[in-house]
Amino acid sequence: MTSDQDKGAGQAGARAKESRRDRLKLALRENLKRRKSQARGRDEAAPSEAADGSLDDAGGNGRER
Repeated sequence: MTSDQDKGAGQAGARAKESRRDRLKLALRENLKRRKSQARGRDEAAPSEAADGSLDDAGGNGRER
C-alpha cells in the first residue's frame, strides 16, 4: 500500500522532471542561437580571409631572402 507521503513524493518528482526538462529546453535553445550566431560570423569573415590568403600565396614559396 502507498501512503499519502509517497503520493506527494511522486508529484514532487514529476515537478522536478518538468523543471529539468524546461531548463534543458532553454539551454538547448540558447546553444542553438549561439551556434547560429557563430556560423554567421564565420560566413561573414570567410570572404575577406580567403582574399588575404590568395594574396599571400601568389608571392612565392613563403621564404624570405
